[in-house]
Amino acid sequence: MAAPGPLPPRRRPRRGSIERPINGRLYRGTWLLIALPLLVAAFSVGRPATLPAPTLPPAFDEQGARTLAAELATRFPDRSPGTPGALGAARWVAAELRAYGLPVTTDAFDETIAGVGRRRLRNVSAVIGGEAGQAPQTIVVMAHRDDRGQGPGADDNASGTAALIELARAYAAPPSGTNAPPVTAAHRIVFLSTDAGNYGGLGALHFVATSPYGKDVVAVVNLDAIAGRGPPRLEIAGDAPRSPAASLVRTAAARIADETGAEPRRPSGGAQLIDLAFPFSLYEQAPFVGHGIPAVTITTSGSRPPAAFTDVPERLQARRLGAVGRAAQDLLGSLDQGLELAQGTTSYVWLGDRTVPGWAIELVLISALLPFVVAAVDLFARCRRRHVALAPAFRAYRSRIVFWLVVGGLFELFALAGAWPHGTVAPLSTAVGAARHWPVVALGGLAVLAALAWLVARERLLPRRPVTAAEELAGHTAALLALGVAALLVVAINPFALLFVLPSLHAWLWLPQWRGRPWAQAALLLAGLAGPCLLLWSLGSRFGLGWDAPWYLAALVSIGYVGLGPLVVFLGWTAGGAQLAALTAGRYAPYPDADERGPRGPIRELVRTLVLAVRRHRGVTAERRRALAG
Repeated sequence: MAAPGPLPPRRRPRRGSIERPINGRLYRGTWLLIALPLLVAAFSVGRPATLPAPTLPPAFDEQGARTLAAELATRFPDRSPGTPGALGAARWVAAELRAYGLPVTTDAFDETIAGVGRRRLRNVSAVIGGEAGQAPQTIVVMAHRDDRGQGPGADDNASGTAALIELARAYAAPPSGTNAPPVTAAHRIVFLSTDAGNYGGLGALHFVATSPYGKDVVAVVNLDAIAGRGPPRLEIAGDAPRSPAASLVRTAAARIADETGAEPRRPSGGAQLIDLAFPFSLYEQAPFVGHGIPAVTITTSGSRPPAAFTDVPERLQARRLGAVGRAAQDLLGSLDQGLELAQGTTSYVWLGDRTVPGWAIELVLISALLPFVVAAVDLFARCRRRHVALAPAFRAYRSRIVFWLVVGGLFELFALAGAWPHGTVAPLSTAVGAARHWPVVALGGLAVLAALAWLVARERLLPRRPVTAAEELAGHTAALLALGVAALLVVAINPFALLFVLPSLHAWLWLPQWRGRPWAQAALLLAGLAGPCLLLWSLGSRFGLGWDAPWYLAALVSIGYVGLGPLVVFLGWTAGGAQLAALTAGRYAPYPDADERGPRGPIRELVRTLVLAVRRHRGVTAERRRALAG
């Protein structure tokens, strides 16, 4: 008996068939279109101008500033909002400013702080250079004086408050040991001591919204934790996808380098891009930048305030405080001389000493969306040419998105009931318990209600028979087109947020190409989650939230910091991902026809009865009206 011959080679599915539906050549060819936006972005890189240094040398008393910081931290160790210590600190700052003959105003207001409650807050300000409505331009020098109540807050932020007082002194009295007159300001300068800076920058937010000088502010310098052991650092992120004028940031860096001998640090290019995609900062420049006012924070801390238990007067670095204070005084002088060159906000990413404009980055991100859109539309056209029924697949997606919208609605109802943190729309302080303590009971209740909603929705989504390859392809096509619509909505809301969406689009596009290979499909499905994981990693690592980052993000939704539009788009994206996950797990089924549906459950029967009753009532009412009219 002759030995059996070799098996015939396995033939690769034909391009364009149901087994190989994605047009790889078209997808790869479309990527060539991104070359032009990349070229435009490369040629748009520029080096911002630096404002000239002030003519007068700085007269900043570092020992005097350290003494003031230590006194504030020692006399009022608990300056958390609404406490007696906060009131005493506000009066202390006002008295220090009045001692130099400056006109001082205290603005008291009430705010609801998420995780804390309703508190009485106070902003203390001294104004030099004119009254409201007389000087057209205003420069704000700012520092918050509150702490988190977990330590004396010597660095965060008694150091910034002390520097603020020292800077104000230069405009009110001659430098020590000289007979020179006070520094004369060409613009109005507001020295602002804010409250609740550690709790979402509520004092800064209130100043922007209500101050008579708010509409005239054209530059803001914020001093926060400037006497730590870390190197000086600039924070520029806003609570909108904007950045302060690049000349302001470049001038701040130059003045710090003049005093310290080294360039200050900035967030990395990737971190800056994430901050544009998800606008968020724990520092007080954010509300100003979000309102279109250029603002920069100078700090010696990282993306979050220093640890409270080590923030004691004995650890204050007088030399660092003096260097940063002199740099801030130089920066203020540069702005006062050439402010017209550092106005406005835009968007960009710093790479070294150069910037890439935001519009060029948006163009690249939108161009990166095109290969997916072209391939998904081509897939839809192929299904149409092959007469693949897509309507049941779209109805299945409809059921999923309705379920996720119901979950989102339940989350908002729990928020209205007070189950989640609520308060003024501002970043939630990472120091309050609400930012880290998961409300297990409320989340369990939400999970139970979501499970009940799923029991209703799953009745139309369970497989009742073997699903054909064409029906699976239709399910993939419907989900991919829905993801494309979600991506276009992201472009309309914030194009930078495509950073979180593009991985899922380009990874999940190939799921129908790998049907029958569960491990490869599972890997693609997980790769598509890289975008949301990037956001959670940023919150967890940069802001010290760790594994509490998912709950913190949910808390930002509950207080309204994340708006309704992004939430709805995320739920639509989640519904598309859920349909693709069901296909990968072999649990997908197209929406059943009328003869395939089982009997209605009690909830559906109740809804149907109510709808029919309303229709009958409307019909009877209409008949009566016609009869009376006749």
